[in-house]
Amino acid sequence: MEQRSQRGIRRRVAALVATGVVLAAGLVATPAPVQADGVNLIANGGFEDGLANWFSNTAGSATLSPTPDACSGSGAALVTNRTNTSSGPMQDVSGKVQAGKIYSVTARVKYEDPNSPATKAFVVTMHYGGSSYTNLGSVTVPRGQWGLIKGTFAVPAAQNATTARIFVETQWTATPTPPEAHLMDFKVDDVTLEEYTRSRTFEVLGKVPGEGNPLISHKFGADANGFVHGGRVYLYMTNDTQVYYPGPDGISPTNTYGGINTLTVISSNDLVNWVDHGEIPVAGPDGIARYANQSWAPAVARKVIDGRERFFLYFANSGGATGVLVGDSPLGPWHDERGSLLITSATPGASNGRNWLFDPGVLIDNDGQSYLYFGGGGDDRSGSYENTNHPKSTRVIRLGDDMISTVGSAEVIDAPLMFEASHMFKRGGKYYYSYSTNFGFSGPVDPNGPPTGAIAYLMADNPMGPWTPDKYAGVIFRNPGNYFGVGGNNHQSVFKFEGHFYFTYHAQTLNVRATGGTGQGFRSPHIAKLAFNEDGTIQEVTGTYDGVDSVRNLNPFRVIEAETIAWQQGIATKKVNGASVEFGARAPNLVVHDVDNGDWTSLASVDFRKGAAGVTAKVLPLVEGGKIQLRLDDRTAPVVATIPVDAPVGEWTEVTAPLDGITGVHDVYFTYTGPDGTDLFEIDSWAFTKPTRM
Repeated sequence: MEQRSQRGIRRRVAALVATGVVLAAGLVATPAPVQADGVNLIANGGFEDGLANWFSNTAGSATLSPTPDACSGSGAALVTNRTNTSSGPMQDVSGKVQAGKIYSVTARVKYEDPNSPATKAFVVTMHYGGSSYTNLGSVTVPRGQWGLIKGTFAVPAAQNATTARIFVETQWTATPTPPEAHLMDFKVDDVTLEEYTRSRTFEVLGKVPGEGNPLISHKFGADANGFVHGGRVYLYMTNDTQVYYPGPDGISPTNTYGGINTLTVISSNDLVNWVDHGEIPVAGPDGIARYANQSWAPAVARKVIDGRERFFLYFANSGGATGVLVGDSPLGPWHDERGSLLITSATPGASNGRNWLFDPGVLIDNDGQSYLYFGGGGDDRSGSYENTNHPKSTRVIRLGDDMISTVGSAEVIDAPLMFEASHMFKRGGKYYYSYSTNFGFSGPVDPNGPPTGAIAYLMADNPMGPWTPDKYAGVIFRNPGNYFGVGGNNHQSVFKFEGHFYFTYHAQTLNVRATGGTGQGFRSPHIAKLAFNEDGTIQEVTGTYDGVDSVRNLNPFRVIEAETIAWQQGIATKKVNGASVEFGARAPNLVVHDVDNGDWTSLASVDFRKGAAGVTAKVLPLVEGGKIQLRLDDRTAPVVATIPVDAPVGEWTEVTAPLDGITGVHDVYFTYTGPDGTDLFEIDSWAFTKPTRM
């Protein structure tokens, strides 16, 4: 039995609930978000270009023709006049599949002949040449309905794949008689063949309902930088999920950070319900800044330049440099306006030849002058007291008015036991420079300084310091290993929201829960409230799963992105084409996917006020028989409404159900049911409606 937090992060108002009532749903057609393209090895898999690239697997044994009766899009293939059960639509994938690799395959099929059986088995088959045939996936389809063939397969390591063809057919039989039982006409659409990546979806309960930490439990996120704008907190994070490759035992190789070139963004206006905005493609061959290789430890600032509001995203290119992108909003779109890295070894005063030039922190002071803090490392391998306690490896430099250039020379920051994670904030005329301390550098550690692997800070009266050891003021947060059993590095930020200061840090809590007790360096964002003493010094933060209280209730009477989540289990998110309804045309749109029977998501502190008349979900059904159940205050509570997802398979639709008797503030749980062993649907958004007043 799960333990709920006893801290009471929110108060609930009593409600009149019509428990256990299953309510009817209505269907409303709605424009569809289009799934972003994957790496489909099949050309013209949706038959939008007619029959281009498609042929009958056995020449002369079937007729292929285009048809507008498609599962999705405007075209499909019609197969007629078959003489055997290996003559369906075929595509040559020679040179596209390789021995030893794993692939996934899908195809939609439908048959309608009233003289045919009520159900029929269809398969996708690979023909490697000669007598080498392998069924890759199958489905039994009811007559008159589109069915989904779905399979995962490995090309054997010893298989000669130089002549490989894939085709769709009814199940093989040597004697297809009577013909109406085996050789009926059928239609094919939406064929995909992709290299298979083991699922990164967390099936475990990574965040217990009632807990506030980690902030998200369906993906990782490290080095969170909090940025407040327009009544929301945006967190920009290193995308640890990008290099998370769990094996059959659920455990991934250790995170080395080397392949991370995207940044993850989440946001909230209440600090409990967090919206997943997906990833920013910063570096690498597909990134915005293609001259950079990595993107770690971001920092964000806003400035109005020439009457235009601009947003500046600073990122670490591994340990060797810092870059910057410019955005039109906190969610982009992001542009490369500089064309080169901002901080390099050529930047005046930036490098002593051994210190790192990463982990940017940015401050715009009240007078409009901007400053960038960066650097780290600096271990000279001497094992000396001086190098361990005073590596002098971080710097501060003024930024130009354009925020993408520097002015003058960088100045040294001599913070005790310095290692990485520079961050700056201002409060009451004082400047607070915080950082992560090193783990010893093999030399003796000053007992009067900060502990190893902790977040420490300095205080000064000027953003340039001077940042000397006498400015050391104490420890904000000790290593997360003290609180969560698994340590590692850390990275922090401080932001002010709704009149209070908050502190972010990361820990391997989701990693440990996903593996059952071990961590491989995959980090998750956490939050705590920050308190100050009368002299301005910071009260030390304790790491907990509690998180912080919600600063406001959630207003349900609007469009809510489905990837707005307090707690969840079993789902994932993905970006689709089109704009976000809630966040506008400039924001990316995500949907909840990989929804299986038994999965669930939730919203915290939803204020229904005097009542709600109905609930609407924008969904893409993937199979028949899926349902969305609505429960209050616990995921095992009685069902108060059921939305049958009985819209056409493959079409984005709004499905609705009426509500009655729900008032006040509740946590809302959406639990998902349907056939086992298959993805049920995707979800784009929620909305609740108010009762109509007479």
